[in-house]
Amino acid sequence: MATQPSILREFCPLYYLLNAIPAKVQRGFRSVLVYLTALDSSTDFLAVGSSIGMLYLYCRRLAHMNKYSLEGKCDAITAVKLLSCFDDLVAVGTASGRVAVFQLVSPLPGRNKQLRRFDVVGLHKGSVTSLAWSTNGMKLFSGDDKGRVVFSALDLDQGVCKPVLLLEESSGVVQMEYRHQVLLVSTQQRSLLYCTQTQEVLQMGTKPRKSSGRFGACFLPALCKQSDLQVFAARPGLRLWRSDIRGQVEDTRLLKPLFSTQIPQFELFPRPAPIGAYRPAERQLGLLSCFLREGWILSWNEYSIYVLDFLNEVIIGALESSGDIVSVSCCDNEIFILKGDRDIVRLSNSPEGLASNLSELSVRLTSPLTTPT
Repeated sequence: MATQPSILREFCPLYYLLNAIPAKVQRGFRSVLVYLTALDSSTDFLAVGSSIGMLYLYCRRLAHMNKYSLEGKCDAITAVKLLSCFDDLVAVGTASGRVAVFQLVSPLPGRNKQLRRFDVVGLHKGSVTSLAWSTNGMKLFSGDDKGRVVFSALDLDQGVCKPVLLLEESSGVVQMEYRHQVLLVSTQQRSLLYCTQTQEVLQMGTKPRKSSGRFGACFLPALCKQSDLQVFAARPGLRLWRSDIRGQVEDTRLLKPLFSTQIPQFELFPRPAPIGAYRPAERQLGLLSCFLREGWILSWNEYSIYVLDFLNEVIIGALESSGDIVSVSCCDNEIFILKGDRDIVRLSNSPEGLASNLSELSVRLTSPLTTPT
């Protein structure tokens, strides 16, 4: 019997996006290949980091690509994070531990009229792995693979960025989220909650994990006060914790039985399989995000992407790959996946831009995949 398809699928390859990013660039007399290394998405923008230290920012509303250079040393971008508040902001982290914030130009009255960049240097000792914004854009948190978490206070009116070292963990930072003055940090060994008002650190659960790995955590979406916040945390062995804001585990879900039945697969357009493909013997959860509907959770690591219905205990869809998943981002009803060296996939329950501009969509559907040099 054929595997049931998921309600989420790829409607069309993102030719328009990939065609706007060069496959190679000239560096003096050398031709340098451009690999795509990081990804974030919003309703307004798609942000793609590259191996040459160039940020490619696609404005979805205007169907226009901009590029922003970090300048100086050619340093691979390892993390990007978008924020739309009074101004549009994008934070970038690199392999050498540099963090930069771009304040974008806006045509709207009273908004920023000149591109500005703020730099955070000297505090990270390793590759930046995660970035998290406060909703007003005044706080940026950055974590690295050595376990350091840096807090940068931004004053956009004064053009000032003040970074300080906030936490130093014994293992690398995997994922971070910030909500109601609480920073949720997942490392290779544990998940913790840091209250920025009291500087109190609370560990989720009573002990660190027995096995280290890229297990993430996320807040449940809710308009609530700090004391009502709840957290989902991935655990080894396809287990999921739900805890309160004090790190007390209130519920443990054993998800392994869900994987013993046929798993609905995300339908993708055909692609060549990676060479030397490897899959781990056991499935695991990874980084976490709440997605689309109440109780739906997006989990991903380099080998797999799962959308799970936590309330009804069913798998909505899956993509099981071979170690080539680089970055995953979701917004509204869309999931964007960066795979391999330069492949970006959009999963959704509806085609892109269907309601907004049918004529633009028809152009995208007929575009051949030709990559500029």
